[in-house]
Amino acid sequence: QVQLVESGGGLVQAGGSLRLSCAASGLTFSAYDMAWFRQAPGKEREFVAGINWNNIYTNYSDSAKGRFTISRGNARSTVYLQMNSLKPDDTAVYYCNARVVIGRATGVYATDYWGKGTLVTVSS
Repeated sequence: QVQLVESGGGLVQAGGSLRLSCAASGLTFSAYDMAWFRQAPGKEREFVAGINWNNIYTNYSDSAKGRFTISRGNARSTVYLQMNSLKPDDTAVYYCNARVVIGRATGVYATDYWGKGTLVTVSS
């Protein structure tokens, strides 16, 4: 059974930092691209940052660029999100995502797994 467990959320003042962690189990972690998404109250879930399976490529949303850093430790099956210079607009539930894309003769198939999320609240 695949499990993604996020941790590290909490209450922080604007300008502060937090480091989120997502521990994965039940899957071959090194085969999965990993990402962080977030969902603020009343808004849709949005992409924050991603890192590919072999730790070579990363990408970020415009709001995360320059402030957040995604990293992964395949030996520990864990992905991290270091968040600096936090703003009240960063307040959201942050979700960990694991995705693997497999190409077959019949097409390309993606499998996604999600954690339950960790709440980040940034006070002004």
